[in-house]
Amino acid sequence: GMRAATVDRLRRRVRQQRRPHGQSTTKPGTLLKASIPMRTFAQWDEQTPGFMEVDLVAHGGTSAEGEYLHSLNLIDIETRWNEFVGLVNRSQASVTAAVDGCRRRLPFRLLGLDSDNGAEFINGNLWRYCVQQRITFTRSRPYRKNDQAHVEQKNWTTVRQFVGYDRFAGQAACDALNALYDPLRLYVNFFQPVMVLVAKERHGARLKKTYDAAKTPYQRVLEAPDIPEEVKTRLRGFYAHLNPLRLLRQIEAAQRTLWQLACHPPSAILAA
Repeated sequence: GMRAATVDRLRRRVRQQRRPHGQSTTKPGTLLKASIPMRTFAQWDEQTPGFMEVDLVAHGGTSAEGEYLHSLNLIDIETRWNEFVGLVNRSQASVTAAVDGCRRRLPFRLLGLDSDNGAEFINGNLWRYCVQQRITFTRSRPYRKNDQAHVEQKNWTTVRQFVGYDRFAGQAACDALNALYDPLRLYVNFFQPVMVLVAKERHGARLKKTYDAAKTPYQRVLEAPDIPEEVKTRLRGFYAHLNPLRLLRQIEAAQRTLWQLACHPPSAILAA
């Protein structure tokens, strides 16, 4: 016989090989790095809605070869308002257009954008766009994921949990992905409460974390003093016509349509 801990240790390599995980496709962008200031996690503490972290989630399955879909994900630090959109590729033009589309849907003005050091963000297109729109553009430190802890968390809760780890490619799959994101963004922002960490205290080896009351991003937007009252009135009217059960049914139907368009490797098709 052997202990359960020994069995777990012997099976660790097999479990890691079978566990689904996303491919990291971030490649350093050298252009304009000197012009885009670097900030650390501790320095990003804005109390005004509109300062957002941005990241890309790759939908390449187990391979980073060829062209496949990406999801652009943005999260507001103060209100936790979340926007996401599917992209056919991660070209400079596609990423800049997606950021502009998300900006136009926000219930507040986009004031700041913080990205990693990937070439899809560190480029002339997005830099000029931020200058024209008077958006503060910053970047995190290389290889420091904690600098973008908020958007990294949302990559899991609002993208991976609803889309999964399959490979998707082509315009049809991109349309299906955005058809899923249309009701999902409403469900997440208007009906999914989040708790925000407000304090941390260390007592010896123990760390005590204090969170505020759970509120939806919609509720946090209504409480923000910097957002005009006419915007809040428009949001209240829009919220009154939303049905969370109907949104969930739309999400499930869109998921089934999207998953039928997944690109499976030949070995998986033969095994099926």
